[in-house]
Amino acid sequence: MFDKEELEKIKEGTKKYDEKVQKSLQKFPERKGEFKTGGGLPLERLYTPAHLEGRSYVEDLGFPGEYPYTRGVQPTMYRGRFWTMRQYAGFATAAESNARYRYLLEQGQTGLSVAFDLPTQIGYDSDHPMAQGEVGKVGVAIDSLADMEVLFDGIPLDKVSTSMTINAPASVLLSMYIAVGEKQGVSADKLSGTIQNDILKEYIARGTYIFPPKPSMRLITDIFEFCSTHVPKWNTISISGYHIREAGATAVQEVAFTLADGLAYVEAAVSKGLDPNVFGRRLSFFFNAHNDFIEEIAKFRAARRLWAKLMKERFGVTDPKALMLRFHTQTAGSTLTAQQPENNIVRVAIQALAAVLGGTQSLHTNSFDEALALPTEKSVSIALRTQQIIAYESGVANTVDPLAGSYAIESLTNEIERQALEYINKIDEMGGMLRAIENGYVQQQIQDAAYNYQKAVESGEAVVVGVNRFTVDEQGEKRELLKVDPKVGENQVKALQEMKSRRDGEAVRRALEVVRETARDESRNLMPAIIEAVKVYATEGEICGVLREEFGEYQENIVL
Repeated sequence: MFDKEELEKIKEGTKKYDEKVQKSLQKFPERKGEFKTGGGLPLERLYTPAHLEGRSYVEDLGFPGEYPYTRGVQPTMYRGRFWTMRQYAGFATAAESNARYRYLLEQGQTGLSVAFDLPTQIGYDSDHPMAQGEVGKVGVAIDSLADMEVLFDGIPLDKVSTSMTINAPASVLLSMYIAVGEKQGVSADKLSGTIQNDILKEYIARGTYIFPPKPSMRLITDIFEFCSTHVPKWNTISISGYHIREAGATAVQEVAFTLADGLAYVEAAVSKGLDPNVFGRRLSFFFNAHNDFIEEIAKFRAARRLWAKLMKERFGVTDPKALMLRFHTQTAGSTLTAQQPENNIVRVAIQALAAVLGGTQSLHTNSFDEALALPTEKSVSIALRTQQIIAYESGVANTVDPLAGSYAIESLTNEIERQALEYINKIDEMGGMLRAIENGYVQQQIQDAAYNYQKAVESGEAVVVGVNRFTVDEQGEKRELLKVDPKVGENQVKALQEMKSRRDGEAVRRALEVVRETARDESRNLMPAIIEAVKVYATEGEICGVLREEFGEYQENIVL
């Protein structure tokens, strides 16, 4: 990338620079402690072209929209159109969440992102004993197609892109979405959006699993297969590093474990006879935007390049779109503080800017009050305005990959890629990601990283403004917080019972029996049976209940 003679001059100049630094340090010593990224990567005092010696611009960076996609997946990136601005939202009943979605769309949001409550995420209806006290608390309660119809009432599904954070019961919620589209007169091939559908990270970091790995992987590949034919615009999985990072992983581990999960899904689909050049076009990823600005930008670029190489070299993928790592980003919930919560506005802005400079395809910005409660309309508006200011006022979207060529950015991009690949190779040696999860290796690595960070915060080595430094007395300060009506669970159960009294019980029984028969035959795709079941208003809990009986339930392997 650089002339050898010029590199020699730079190296000689660096030696002279270092000599001057040593003299300067006697009068002006540097801050105490190590200089490193938030993920623990050591940082040089100065980066020069010599740090990139031996690298090729064409092979390592290339051009935007071209392999290896280090500089972005689109030739013109945000000069064509901005990233999709999504605000993750959902609470209480479908009607209340629908009102929030309409508000956000009126404020300029360009895509929906649905948060489901905990019972929905683990396949229980609102009237199940396990759901008591949790209905509508951390997301919207969805029991049946009736709720889904209300959730998207007045929102044309052929004109919005919808992301749904749902994993173990993803096939059921996607089926409901397809059925709502049909009722609106929108055919499945016109629907666009994403389901998270990433069960491996649930075993690793999040915990909202239902079934053991083997049937879970079957459900995922059934969705791949079905959507390739019937819902071609749908992203069939969002392979999520976000929750891995929230659990305490470093930036390198987030890249490594997320891509290792992705490899496991591709391998499962290929073994089922699916073509990675086809289903690979609809794979998407979900990353965290953390506090360390430079490291985060480099992380996104490294992940994109490494995934393209892995798909090409391991699976022989040739379709350019199947080589692209397209990703959604959410700012880091784990960095939000209950102390001095207004500081979170600044944190979110820095994180969002890193995601944009890293080339994200869509973005959610957290609201400043989320460490205290679900966000208010005011706080969610500030979060959305943060994205709009970056897009329309900052100027960073007017040129492609503006930080490319920064010696620090490129060096960190290379180092994150190198260390992430070391993790992936180690996982390969263990027999792949499923085996590594079963052995507890991935969980242990994340736990160790989280413990080390917590020690650094408690010792003061890692500064958290307003928490362990620059604190103030906030006792007695009143804040406007969103409160969910405590009767939401009672009202949701009543609505569920009324729906059941109106539906055709015999049609439901027959549809659930077809789901059971299909589950027993691994050669059959489960999606058509599930779609027919939701159309006759079989509930999520009833469908997942049948699958629980046939597949069993996963028991966590505790790692200490």
